[in-house]
Amino acid sequence: MITPLTAADNTGPLAGLRVIEMAGIGPVPLAALMLSEMGADVLRIERADAREPLLSLPDACDLDRHGRSILRLDLKRPEGPELLLRLAEKADVLIEGFRPGVMERLGLGPEIVLERNPALIYGRLTGFGQDGPLSRSAGHDITYLAYAGLLHAIGRQGAPPVPPLNLIADQGGGAMMLIAGVLAALFQRSRTGEGQVIDAAMVEGASMLAATVHAFIAAGLWSDRRGENLLDSGAPFYDAYETADGRHVAIGCLEPRFFAEFARLLPLDRRFVPGQYDRTLWPAMRAVIAARIREKTRDEWADVFGPTDACVAPVLSLTEARNHPQSRARQSFVKSDELERPAPAPRFSKATPTLAAAPTVADRQPSDVLARFGIDESEIETLVRSGLFGQ
Repeated sequence: MITPLTAADNTGPLAGLRVIEMAGIGPVPLAALMLSEMGADVLRIERADAREPLLSLPDACDLDRHGRSILRLDLKRPEGPELLLRLAEKADVLIEGFRPGVMERLGLGPEIVLERNPALIYGRLTGFGQDGPLSRSAGHDITYLAYAGLLHAIGRQGAPPVPPLNLIADQGGGAMMLIAGVLAALFQRSRTGEGQVIDAAMVEGASMLAATVHAFIAAGLWSDRRGENLLDSGAPFYDAYETADGRHVAIGCLEPRFFAEFARLLPLDRRFVPGQYDRTLWPAMRAVIAARIREKTRDEWADVFGPTDACVAPVLSLTEARNHPQSRARQSFVKSDELERPAPAPRFSKATPTLAAAPTVADRQPSDVLARFGIDESEIETLVRSGLFGQ
């Protein structure tokens, strides 16, 4: 059982690591959440004058704040950046996701921060990187996918591109690449004692996720037109099909032995088995598969294919996925108050999982937060009385 822990209780392989997160939206908060659940002690710095977020969530569902201490700091006053620099002196990592130049205008750019703490890992995540003609342009996941060429590649032939939620550029090419960079820099620091700056760009991270597709294009194995290839709905044996009850099953039998098992159980005319990769057969193959799949419900097909290696799966909804036997067996989803959410990932053999909880009252109190960074009580009282902190 995974027990929710407060920011001060963190365990895990990163226990003892101190991270400062500059509050924002999208991938940086996810990176901070994951670092927290790996054991890091994360302090989230929120602007005292910050506007209401685009989506206002109740505390129990606000994962952008779970597992952290929170300090609402007035960064427009000179005392604000100076206090943050003092906190950074005792931190291991700082991560931020502002447009290039924002941290510099606050007096918190990497040159200044690293002068105060040369061992700091300063992680920067933007859409396009710290330089280049688009570096200061606004965007979201769909924007970065469009520039990376990936949005063009996702969707069916003859239909518009399909946005894949915000999972590829924001979370995969953004948060995951930022975490990878932070961990790599920490390893290098363990040998050199020196910190460094990480310049992570979502458009580049998303492109890296598609490195093998670029290799397929170079090898002549992939068309630069969507809906014509093995993994983009072009192949009839790698696609989703509607069932008798209006739901869907996902078919992914790429390898010949898996396809042979699929053909046996569907059943599919045996002439298609040796011709699996004969593109002239694909239209007829698709028509037969679609007609057969419509003869049973999604769950009936799940019963047929479930115990086999045919690589056929029911397309579950997000809520259904939580209750699948595989998810229940591994406790892949866990309860945190009224929130049911994915369990911390990945898992470690020598660390206790940490499920980040909503911040406590102490996690939000400037006096408690600053005391953890070694600032003495009298100075804390002076800072609090000065009005430097938001509510």
